[in-house]
Amino acid sequence: MTLSMDIRSMADHAHLAATDAARVAGVLVVDERGLPGFTKIENLFSDVWGLPLTEPPIPAELLRSISHAGCNVTAAYDAAGTLTGAAVAIVAPGNVSMYSLIAGVVPGTADRGVGFALKLHQRAWALARGIPMMTWTFDPLVSRNARFNLTKLGAHADEYEQDFYGPMHGLINANDESDRLIAVWPLADPRAVDCSQGLAPQPEFPAFTPDDVRGDGPDGDPAVIDVAGVRWCRVPEDIVAVRAENPALAAAWRRSIRSVFTELFAAGYTADGVTRSGWYRFVSGGQA
Repeated sequence: MTLSMDIRSMADHAHLAATDAARVAGVLVVDERGLPGFTKIENLFSDVWGLPLTEPPIPAELLRSISHAGCNVTAAYDAAGTLTGAAVAIVAPGNVSMYSLIAGVVPGTADRGVGFALKLHQRAWALARGIPMMTWTFDPLVSRNARFNLTKLGAHADEYEQDFYGPMHGLINANDESDRLIAVWPLADPRAVDCSQGLAPQPEFPAFTPDDVRGDGPDGDPAVIDVAGVRWCRVPEDIVAVRAENPALAAAWRRSIRSVFTELFAAGYTADGVTRSGWYRFVSGGQA
């Protein structure tokens, strides 16, 4: 059986998982195709990224073009018909992968599962078209997003891009360089299937001794440890607050994490999970 046949055989299962996630979140998730919906998405993204409505991260006319080109614009609406989240992805040539451009939910609703429902809808959309992979970028310092991507969804990362977007504006990214990790999500992988059913394996942060510590963070506490060949690296629990309160400390975290992550990736490690307290788990080939 070919890989493409395997993927197609999983499409119905992926659709059911996406439908269940939307039900749990209390939303209707759809492929948005109308200009009024695109305008609402444009405004939502401006709110999420703290940008003026006149400077949206992605304008409605571009969303319309992306949808018209046969790519994915996903929207989540609550029972009252109010937009609560959206996600946008384009398709690589040859349908080898999807690239997620942007995704966000209404501020204050992150714990409702709307983001999970959006990503599972995108996963089902991709698998129905024989697309086996999705990739996107995320800020390694934003531990909540990192945990969602690597632990909740089952993606992994082994590539670090320094200042990927250049200078950025808005409340979330201001006063910091735009370093990014590249998330890779194999949509038909058994781990992705487990995660789609709410069975995501949780990384278990180990007990450690002073001899296990390989480096401290800018706050002076242990931030890099090695236990039984598995590396763990800590990031702040709320880097957005750190940026607002102490930009110099935020910049120090950026430099520290950049150094650690690039060294680990160069040594053959992969980041495959993040704990609730902000510790990344890095494994080398053959570990699980």
